[in-house]
Amino acid sequence: MLLGLKRHYKKRCQGRTRKHVGDLCLQAGMLQDALVHYHVAVELLRSVNDFLWLGAALEGLCSASVIYHYPGGTGGQSGARRFLGNSPADAANRHRPGAQEVLIDPGALTTNGINADTSAEIGRAKNCLSPEDIVDRYKEAISCYSKYKNAGVIELEACVKAVRILAIQKRSMEASEFLQNAVYINLRQLSEEEKIQRYSILSELYELIGFRRKSAFFKRVAAMQCVAPSIAEPGWRACYKLLLETLPGYSLSLDPKDFNKGTHRGWAAVQMRLLHELVYASRRMGNPALSVRHLSFLLQTMLDFLSDQEKKDVTQSLESYTSKCPGTMEVITLPDGLTLLPVPFTKLPIVRRVQLLNLPTSLRPQKMKSLLGQSVSAKSPFIYSPITAHSRGEERSKKIDFQWVQGDVCEVQLMVYNPMPFELRVENMGLLTSGVEFESLPAALSLPAESGLYPVTLVGVPQTTGTITVNGYHTTVFGVFSDCLLDNLPGLKTSGSSVEVIPALPRLQISTSLPRSAHSLQPSSGDEISTNVSVQLYNGETQQLIIKLENIGMEPLEKLEVTSKMLTTKEKLYGDFLSWKLEEARAQLPLQPGEVATITVSIRAKLDFSCQENVLQDLSDDGISVSGFALCSPFRQVVRPRADGKPASAPEGGRPGDTSQAKTLEAVLSFKYSGGPGHAEGYYRSLALGLHVEVEPSVFFSRVSTLPATSTRQCHLLLDVFNCAEHELTVRARSSEELTLHPGECQRMAIQVDKFDFESFPESPGEKGQFANSKQLEEERQAARSLEINGKLGIRWGLAHPSLKRTGEASVEGLLSQPVLEQLQLAPLQWDVLVDGQPCDREAAACRVGDPVRLEVRLTNRSARSVGPFALSVVPFQDHRNGVHSYDLHGAVSFVGSSTFYLDTVQPSGQSACLGALLFLHTGDFSLHIRSQADGKSKELPRSWLCLPGVRVRALEAQA
Repeated sequence: MLLGLKRHYKKRCQGRTRKHVGDLCLQAGMLQDALVHYHVAVELLRSVNDFLWLGAALEGLCSASVIYHYPGGTGGQSGARRFLGNSPADAANRHRPGAQEVLIDPGALTTNGINADTSAEIGRAKNCLSPEDIVDRYKEAISCYSKYKNAGVIELEACVKAVRILAIQKRSMEASEFLQNAVYINLRQLSEEEKIQRYSILSELYELIGFRRKSAFFKRVAAMQCVAPSIAEPGWRACYKLLLETLPGYSLSLDPKDFNKGTHRGWAAVQMRLLHELVYASRRMGNPALSVRHLSFLLQTMLDFLSDQEKKDVTQSLESYTSKCPGTMEVITLPDGLTLLPVPFTKLPIVRRVQLLNLPTSLRPQKMKSLLGQSVSAKSPFIYSPITAHSRGEERSKKIDFQWVQGDVCEVQLMVYNPMPFELRVENMGLLTSGVEFESLPAALSLPAESGLYPVTLVGVPQTTGTITVNGYHTTVFGVFSDCLLDNLPGLKTSGSSVEVIPALPRLQISTSLPRSAHSLQPSSGDEISTNVSVQLYNGETQQLIIKLENIGMEPLEKLEVTSKMLTTKEKLYGDFLSWKLEEARAQLPLQPGEVATITVSIRAKLDFSCQENVLQDLSDDGISVSGFALCSPFRQVVRPRADGKPASAPEGGRPGDTSQAKTLEAVLSFKYSGGPGHAEGYYRSLALGLHVEVEPSVFFSRVSTLPATSTRQCHLLLDVFNCAEHELTVRARSSEELTLHPGECQRMAIQVDKFDFESFPESPGEKGQFANSKQLEEERQAARSLEINGKLGIRWGLAHPSLKRTGEASVEGLLSQPVLEQLQLAPLQWDVLVDGQPCDREAAACRVGDPVRLEVRLTNRSARSVGPFALSVVPFQDHRNGVHSYDLHGAVSFVGSSTFYLDTVQPSGQSACLGALLFLHTGDFSLHIRSQADGKSKELPRSWLCLPGVRVRALEAQA
């Protein structure tokens, strides 16, 4: 037995000696001798079950084989942990009994002559382990170390070496098994620094084999170990640094732009936990700005993964931090050189659409039209250039086709959404621009919880001219100031971000003497009306509209033009609906800022005064005769009240065409103005005033006819006038008495007028042009004659109610038919009859019985043709005023000579006369009827040309 123990002890000593010699050979660079000694040592130690030294021998054998297979070292060029062998002190610290790790440079091997010995190289190759055997021997060595409780450090180091070898061999799964075994190795009484180093090394090894998430996990464990409760002075800076190193392992980047690229990467829950730990560590470091930056990053990037309660907690914490240190857009640089980019809150609120708004219609600038048109650039002498057209097409893709004006408030509309489960207050929200000096006017808003799309308008004032680009907007949310650029907003819709700013223009504000209207006019051109006014007028009434234009801008008003346009065309309108004079307003130009210009506009509502057929029928049904008047008396009045007491101005049913219903007239007054630098560049503005006029019926004429007067130069115009108003009114003409009409009453009005010489009327505008047919020309002539006649008549009405002092014009335009116009026309053949040399067409001539009376007939030819000859027969008679005429006057009247007068042919503009005499034998009133008989061509003349005035002669007693 003692012999056996001695033999066992001897082998153990020999094996250990061989292992020790192998270590020395390995340190001396004698790789072949080391391999031989390690092999012998392994055999000897395995036979005596000396597991601790057996593991060391196996580890030495593996180290020598690694040097042969991987002369570059197990650290490679990836920067893994390397043991430096230059310092003897370092080598002594790393030396442990039974285990060495030596990394020999290939150049050193060449220096010692090892590579030059070919036989040695062959022998070394036989003793060297293959790459697969190296891993197996490491497993066996680790198994041997595990049999001893106090060999944990050696076992851990062997695992680390095996992992490095497997990393070179790219056998990651097997390497992870070694590392997993290393995690569970029990190392007793390790200091806190050693624990941190252990977890750090594990993290590096996992990183080496490509297990980035596990590497980050152990790096985070090492960070938490830095601030363990057992440490008197926790290392928060080291903890923060290690936590930053874990970010790549969890697919977490501190650049907010990386979270706008597609779907989210990594485990959001783990990332949020890590960000919370960064916030806490930076706060314990005493760096509040860093805490605000990380918490802002957490809220911005992880908003979609936070629960409602977590959102509230994070925002409360952020508000607490920013109350001491507000969040900024400055880049934070850490002591180790790492920079933290600013975190703009592009999700608080979320912006879905950005639209640059055009100026209001009344403030939009318009370019004056040039000879070349708008599409030609004044900077190029060529009408078309393909290069220029291509560049303009690229600019148009981002540039908007309207303009802003320098000094005017401009608007940008954002469609925003509040994703938070509580009310979101956004302060100091304004625009970020470039290209033009721009004064942003910040706004503050409060968005309801999960509000959906909500419109927000941001405003500002461009101070200079040029092309302005809206790059984004800035906000202050939860105490964090953010600059949000449009390029960084995902899912954003925009129609363009650049617009041209033109030079400043004046601004006008309009006010009128009429009340504002509830009717909003809609012109067919699509133009927007800035102000709408309304007024109620009676047909034929004229009212003055006072318009005040105040210059509320900063530039003087230098040019002003006023135009009008009718919107309603179904109603026939006579005369000018709107008229004005600009001389007084233009005399005030240039209009300085703050000054007011006044323009007076006359509104004249003159529609058709004729009666519709359905109204005539209603009047006939009510017993009022409007078409069957007897014409024997020109002043006959027919007033027959309605049986039901209803006024004729309100027939039942309200049928279309009823004159009792109010009619609507709509027009637009446009004011084009310019001034200041914008005027020099050819820009102007347009201001529109909408006018809504309700036209109530006043009077209408149901019938128009004529009666001859005593003079051939005159006639009686008969008008049947009907009162459509609800009040009593009066009607009068220039040469007639005033006529009073009650509501619903119809009366005949007779106006004695001088006949008109239509040939002397001025030529109408229609006669100067060429009409398509004669009908249009005749209608134009008839309208011009009616206008002239209406002006001479001067028919006006007035409401008789004391509180309603309203008057207007009653027009016969459109009422005078062609037969009536012929009766009002002065005949080209002018007949004059003189008794004893005195005209007698108006009053009766007086003579004495027995005295001869000289009778003279004169003819003046005003036509363009020669007329005659004529035969004039004189027939005396007596009118008994009872409808009986007595022509048997042989004993009362005697002719001196013949009773027939003869006139020769009268040339154009010529005159002719014939003379005769009568002798009255008895007293009394006599009438002379002179009849003309034309000969030859004169028979073709109209009958109205051959009408001679009647003559009345009163024969008195002869003087004694």
